[in-house]
Amino acid sequence: QLQLVESGGGLVQPGGSLRLSCAASGFSLDSYNIGWFRQAPGKEREGVACISRIARTTYYTDSVKGRFTISRDNAKNTVYLQMNMLKPEDTAVYYCAAQGLGIHAQNMCSRRIPIDSWGQGTQVTVSS
Repeated sequence: QLQLVESGGGLVQPGGSLRLSCAASGFSLDSYNIGWFRQAPGKEREGVACISRIARTTYYTDSVKGRFTISRDNAKNTVYLQMNMLKPEDTAVYYCAAQGLGIHAQNMCSRRIPIDSWGQGTQVTVSS
């Protein structure tokens, strides 16, 4: 079975930084589109940052552009989300995901193509 496990969440003050990690088992992340999604209470899950499997292009939702960076470490079979200049509005449960179909990062983040595997999520809280 494909499995993704997130880590690195926690409590951080506004303006602070945090790096989330997503470790994969049962498959190689190198062959998949990879994305980070988040869900706040009472809201739908939204795509935050995605990276395509072929061209390695990235897509970021407007609210995080310039602050968040998605990256891969194929040797460790791990994907990261570096989050800088965090805001209270970033508070949510963050999930990593893998997608074997499609070639466009934007299509993954917009969920136009089904997700193959989801992690369990890690809580990120931005508060003073």
